[in-house]
Amino acid sequence: MEIVSKISRGTLMDQIYLPKKRAGFIVGSYVRVEPLQTTVVQEKLFFYNVEHLEPLKVSAIKEIFAIADKTINIYDNIIITGSFLDNGFTFNDIDILVVSQSERDTEAFKKSVKNSTGLIPHIIVLDNKTLVEGLSTDPLYQTMLSKCIAKKRFIYKIQHRINYKLLDLHLLKSEILPGNFNVLNGTEKYYLTRNMVAIYLFLKEKKTSKEQIDTEIKQLFNLKNIEEIKQNMLDKNNFIKKYKEIYNDCFNQILKGIQNASKQKQTG
Repeated sequence: MEIVSKISRGTLMDQIYLPKKRAGFIVGSYVRVEPLQTTVVQEKLFFYNVEHLEPLKVSAIKEIFAIADKTINIYDNIIITGSFLDNGFTFNDIDILVVSQSERDTEAFKKSVKNSTGLIPHIIVLDNKTLVEGLSTDPLYQTMLSKCIAKKRFIYKIQHRINYKLLDLHLLKSEILPGNFNVLNGTEKYYLTRNMVAIYLFLKEKKTSKEQIDTEIKQLFNLKNIEEIKQNMLDKNNFIKKYKEIYNDCFNQILKGIQNASKQKQTG
């Protein structure tokens, strides 16, 4: 592991600064400082709401970005998102967003990522226009990019717009939880609940970041920790009662929005 850094002038001693987000060089370790003999370009990662990431994951992401340069070649950005960025080492897949202005064949990229890192890549390819539209109208897009690591810096200006038919399709996914409570595992219950609560927040024009959604879930269901869902430690009756209440609230708002939009279209 190498980090290229520059000597800075200090008051009493000159110094070398190391980035806090790095793979290796833990605090307290001994290092050797020597002049750089060859030109080395250290690739910079752009972190968005990722406070800490294990060095192993940082190395994997850098490897994925290097593979993208070889197998995709032309693209606007490569963005890593999803549960891979959560703390811990319980992962075997990774969500990768390829931002490109044209359709890209990602089979070679996907195969190389799996062979090189051992991770199963879930790849989404879309252009900037589609991405901005998704961020404006789709809480799942907002959640996806609320916590991510990108190969290139990005700034998206979005305008919050509610597409009731799109939300209706998303909400339908969460309808199955109450009737299948006994057969769903904790992770499945969490994702269905998170999907519903993301829509719930979006309808209230609130942020739909992963942290905000988890906070809202804990408040709505009176949980001390989000792990109570993931570890299947829920009080079934109380949970389902509250779940149906929130689901019906979302459904009624969406149905009303669709009906109002239909009336405006007819009168227009």
